[in-house]
Amino acid sequence: MQFENTATKVANNNIIEGLNPEQKAAVQTINGPLLIVAGAGSGKTRVITNRIANLIANGVAPWNILALTFTNKAAGEMKKRIANLIGESQAEKVWAGTFHSIFAKLLRYDAEILGYDRNFTIYDADDSLSLVKKVLEELNLSGASMSPQSVRSRISSNKNKLITWQNIAENQRMQYDKAFAEVYKRYNEKLKINNAMDFDDLLWNFILLLQKSKDVLNKYQEKFRYILVDEYQDTNKAQYIATNLLARHYQNICVVGDDAQSIYGWRGADIQNILDFKEDYPHAKVFKLEQNYRSTKTILEAADSVIKNNSNQLKKNLRTDNQQGELIDVVECDSDIEEAEYIISTIKNHINSGKSAKDFCVLYRTNAQSLEFEKACRKRNLPYIIIGGMSFYKRKEVKDTLSYLRVLVNPKDAEALLRIINEPTRGIGQTSLQHLINFANSNSIDLLSAFRRANENSNLQKRAVVAATNFANFIDLFRNRLEEEEYSDVAGEYIAETGMINFLTMMGTDEAKDRIRNIEQVINDIANFEMDNPDSTLEDYVQQISLISDIDDKEFGTERLPLMTLHSAKGLEFKEVFIAGLERGLFPLFRADQDPKEEEEERRLFYVGITRAEQKLSLTYSKKRMKFGSVSFQAPSSFLREIDKSLLNMLLPSGEKAQSSSPTFARGAGSTFAAKQHYFSDIPQQEYYSQIEQPQYRFRVGDLVRHKQFGVGKVTGMSGDGANTKITVNFSNIGKKLLLLQYAKLELVKQAK
Repeated sequence: MQFENTATKVANNNIIEGLNPEQKAAVQTINGPLLIVAGAGSGKTRVITNRIANLIANGVAPWNILALTFTNKAAGEMKKRIANLIGESQAEKVWAGTFHSIFAKLLRYDAEILGYDRNFTIYDADDSLSLVKKVLEELNLSGASMSPQSVRSRISSNKNKLITWQNIAENQRMQYDKAFAEVYKRYNEKLKINNAMDFDDLLWNFILLLQKSKDVLNKYQEKFRYILVDEYQDTNKAQYIATNLLARHYQNICVVGDDAQSIYGWRGADIQNILDFKEDYPHAKVFKLEQNYRSTKTILEAADSVIKNNSNQLKKNLRTDNQQGELIDVVECDSDIEEAEYIISTIKNHINSGKSAKDFCVLYRTNAQSLEFEKACRKRNLPYIIIGGMSFYKRKEVKDTLSYLRVLVNPKDAEALLRIINEPTRGIGQTSLQHLINFANSNSIDLLSAFRRANENSNLQKRAVVAATNFANFIDLFRNRLEEEEYSDVAGEYIAETGMINFLTMMGTDEAKDRIRNIEQVINDIANFEMDNPDSTLEDYVQQISLISDIDDKEFGTERLPLMTLHSAKGLEFKEVFIAGLERGLFPLFRADQDPKEEEEERRLFYVGITRAEQKLSLTYSKKRMKFGSVSFQAPSSFLREIDKSLLNMLLPSGEKAQSSSPTFARGAGSTFAAKQHYFSDIPQQEYYSQIEQPQYRFRVGDLVRHKQFGVGKVTGMSGDGANTKITVNFSNIGKKLLLLQYAKLELVKQAK
């Protein structure tokens, strides 16, 4: 279809009042495809809402406008702003809402075409998971090898990519794919029998409806003559196809977004949707909103110096009329504990001088990092709130881990035992469990004792007897070790042997990896607690955690310090921002080393973090960080080298400015300030890491080795490579230790045969 982009002078000057030239041009363009590249803090929401108001002011019927968002809050804010410009009665007639809510409403009008009744049920995540579990049971596929959570996650991912079960069956690479295809097929069949759709079906089935019925497609192309899509960089394949089908006839589609803030690739978002918009619509006009109203010049220059390292992007140059602002503080801390202490004490001092807690924000890459910040806040009675998540102690995997520890120190704790007996599943079903409970009650013994005496329980099948006995033996084994070994070592191995981490590893999702990090953080916390309290016991640790996690958050009131992951920070802004954990392997994550696309997404995430700051930005990293109860030596993030050095202010954790003559850059043993200057030089990163001294002998499993402090032991495991090689040694005096090979200084006693 041929058309021309046209602009019409609006009658209502309120709509364009106060807009800069780029914003005004975008708002006043009426017809044709339009891409609005909205840089961080450039007034994106104002432009999209004012453009809708301008369409209506120029004679477009509000019911002919479709505005698609990712959250109900964004849709509500959009209607509110439109109402302020042209009146509530007009604003209410605009079709504004999330992809799922709008498509669900439209599907009900024509559900019969797809074989559904109009009153179909929409299954939420819990309903969907429950249905997956039933399918697995029917196909005798339940168990750790095919967990319901991983299956549900994969089904969702496939639906968002419009991949059918037939596609998987035809292109199967392994036996697992064949089984999964059958589960996927049966799951969809049951949804149809139940007259139900899951959330992903709302997108997929709407596309099927438009493709199956030309009349329906024509109806909605006529109805929605003007389409606007917010946060277009976050759209997945299904959302992309649906909007393009609707816009195919009139091509009055306006997409607004920022490719530099595309950070949801792990959940299906495809950055190519916004990058390829001009290819999809060759006649499209492109407006770049580059005037930033949020941040100082220093912060914007830092953001630009980072993001320009991405090759896959729409070029833009953010500018601002704001002041130059303060330099960006970069603080090297001795440990993750010192890092949290530094950040929280700094914020606390500002609050004591009259500033509001809500003016500050602490950002981190992974949920597990929140623990040390929560502890530091509680230590200083500083109220905090976890944005976009929950307190570390309230996360399911953390509660499960703590319950395992409660059973270890108190085997009579039935509540804790019942929580973890099937986390993960171990062949003790609900019926068997009830028989064990009944046996305990009738014999006046605790539940774990009933597990020990499972062979006396005539109601149990042989499989359940073996499973119950093995579990009791497992607990008893580690309880005996507690009497002879350091409890942090015992706890680490105990949690590893529960199977939780293996189960989550098999799931393979980003959420599962995050949960693994949270479990590991509990082990780190135990090791730190033992070092700080040499005469303590595991019972002491469990007790103090129970007291901490039982604090009533209602006591904190509304004035709280926001703590959140960088993903949760998108769309928010704060006067002062702290970004923690800028270390290689943590931010960016290690997977970015092997995949340029992953690295670019991690860099966009850093860009998002930087541009949340209005007046002040601080970046911190640690030289040492606990990982599964052992010290890991960290290297600064490669992203730090990408920031123009003239924008940085190198500080000690004490707040004093670091001088080149200073003997050390941070407290404790570690790199000198001179070495830090070397790191920020132009030496390529791979060359820098190659200069780290490597051991001459490559140890193997089975080798006997000697450690200066721990004595003689046997190598039982190796992992990682290069500077990150880790070695597990079972020392005769103290048991197993996980060590970073380059710092372990091990001496070979005898080679394995």
